Amino acid sequence: MNEPSAQARWEQRTQRPLLALAVGFAVAYAVPIVDTTAGHSLTAVCTAVEWVVWATFAVDYLMRLAMSRDRRRFVRTHWMDLCAVVLPILQPLRLLRMVSTLILVGRRARMASQIQLTTYVAGAVIGLLMFGSLAVLSVERDSPHGNIRTLGDAVWWSFTTMTTVGYGDHAPTTGLGRMIAVGLMLSGIALLGVVTANIATWFIARFEKDDVEERRQTLAIEALAEEVRALRAEVAALSGAPAVGLSGGLSGAGAAALSGTEGADVSEAAALPGAGR
Repeated sequence: MNEPSAQARWEQRTQRPLLALAVGFAVAYAVPIVDTTAGHSLTAVCTAVEWVVWATFAVDYLMRLAMSRDRRRFVRTHWMDLCAVVLPILQPLRLLRMVSTLILVGRRARMASQIQLTTYVAGAVIGLLMFGSLAVLSVERDSPHGNIRTLGDAVWWSFTTMTTVGYGDHAPTTGLGRMIAVGLMLSGIALLGVVTANIATWFIARFEKDDVEERRQTLAIEALAEEVRALRAEVAALSGAPAVGLSGGLSGAGAAALSGTEGADVSEAAALPGAGR
């Protein structure tokens, strides 16, 4: 039995702590946006938590890279993780830090064997909806011509944008808000495609299962019918062969009896008086 590598053991041990840190990042990102009365100290604490969570995921990436047996292949297959680690350093924007952390969280969540695809997609939808609403609210609330002023407006706009409905009653007016809208639309289309594919796969698997069961029942019925035909043939052979033999035996015995009777009649006739006359 092959033992798991050091990288696999590290990923298994750090899976739950990193996901818990992701929840802390979501809270720290949401508090200053939702609570407009938050003071400078609370905002600074939330910002520090965001940086700590991002740094933890960055260290996790470096540790997995160091434990990898083929580091070049690891970098090629985890280039998105590398971008999520490097970009906040080059441009320390809060929105970019949020996007980078979401990428890192999503990549680690995909590695978890206990997380099924449906759970992953549902979590991705909720995460995009929540962070998209918070992000667009943070950049559009203070815009002079903006019409997304409350969290309810932002959530409604995120719903219509992710589902590509686009009622038009709320729309971003700033350049950064429109960039968020583009990312949310593309993500929504991708997730809807995944959901549609999963539903289609479920129906196909269900129909295939029904077809297999129907074929199994058909084969069982055909086998049973073949056994019934074989039994009928055996019964016919067992009941027909003795009847023919008995009939033939009775015919021979009847002929012998008939011959014996005729001989007895002739003898009796000869013994009668005047028979020779």
